Amino acid sequence: MTSVTFANVWKQFGAHTAIEDLNLEIKDGEFMVFVGPSGCGKTTTLRMLAGLEIPTFGKILLGNEDVTLTSPGRRNISMVFQSYALYPHMTVRQNLAFGPEIRHENKSEIAAGIDRVAKLVGLQALLHRFPSELSGGQRQRVALARSMIRRPRIFLLDEPLSNLDASLRTHMRTEIAELQRQLGVTAVYVTHDQVEAMTMGHRIAVFDHGRILQVATPAELYRAPASKAVGMFIGSPRMNVLPARVSDDGGLVNIHCLGTTFSMEARHFVRDRVSDNIELGIRPDEIQWVKDAPSRCTQKITGVVTSLETTGSDTFVVVDVEGTEVNSKFPSFAPVRRGDTVDLIFDPADLHFFDAGTGASLKVRPANNN
Repeated sequence: MTSVTFANVWKQFGAHTAIEDLNLEIKDGEFMVFVGPSGCGKTTTLRMLAGLEIPTFGKILLGNEDVTLTSPGRRNISMVFQSYALYPHMTVRQNLAFGPEIRHENKSEIAAGIDRVAKLVGLQALLHRFPSELSGGQRQRVALARSMIRRPRIFLLDEPLSNLDASLRTHMRTEIAELQRQLGVTAVYVTHDQVEAMTMGHRIAVFDHGRILQVATPAELYRAPASKAVGMFIGSPRMNVLPARVSDDGGLVNIHCLGTTFSMEARHFVRDRVSDNIELGIRPDEIQWVKDAPSRCTQKITGVVTSLETTGSDTFVVVDVEGTEVNSKFPSFAPVRRGDTVDLIFDPADLHFFDAGTGASLKVRPANNN
């Protein structure tokens, strides 16, 4: 096991800057997830860690060892790709044995290693089968086992579940997280799916346009996003972001939004960054039907239902409030229809505030004890 450090790392492809001044520390034994939209630089960062790409500037350290220019084969890192890349003419056992045999490892140690990883990922009964005889989930287990057999000091996974159907992805998320916990190996996982990131990572690095926007635990990213971009990317359905105005009133800040005015203590705001025009963020599950909301929710607004989407456990209702559409959470199969006038209610403490120009959070974030 080992830690990872990216120190002032840049990666340029000609005139295009894929990664800009990346500084990141991944703890020994941590499950770190890189998440962000396509083309944001997360896979390029993973490939630099694997040695498949060389940084243009900066250093990459494994523990205290500078591996910036070290070849992939000498880093003792295993990588699982989006495609399974199994040899179709070989059985599962032969696929698992291929790498150790190429490295001229002891035959008895190879057999013991195959038995060990096959048991970990539940492949004991499938070792005699060919890849064409396996399901997608079973092929993914073989790919995972093949990466684990060499006992790597770092385990890299590049969108390994993207080829699986939704129910199997959910199952495999749990399996991979549990395997990482059992092995205790440092893992870096790349995905564009924020649900995968939130359910698997000890910490998450949110990428956009070659830069890291925030590194935090799933709970902190959800409750205290550092910017509008993070707040809107993390969470499903997407956070409502609404135009608002603020005005000072002694020790209070008055917020004017959605045809109503409410107040919050000034200590909740980053004072030197608050301007008159801001953007207010609130998640759909924090703005609810008045008939179903907890008692702490005190601020009420009224609007007209324009659309509904039922997921089974919840119903998400879009409500037109003073000409602005707000996505809100209702109980499962709530008895409301398009055109109904409804009252919504929320707790002002759940609100997020962003600079209208830069998107930076204007809300004082709680101290990070992690």
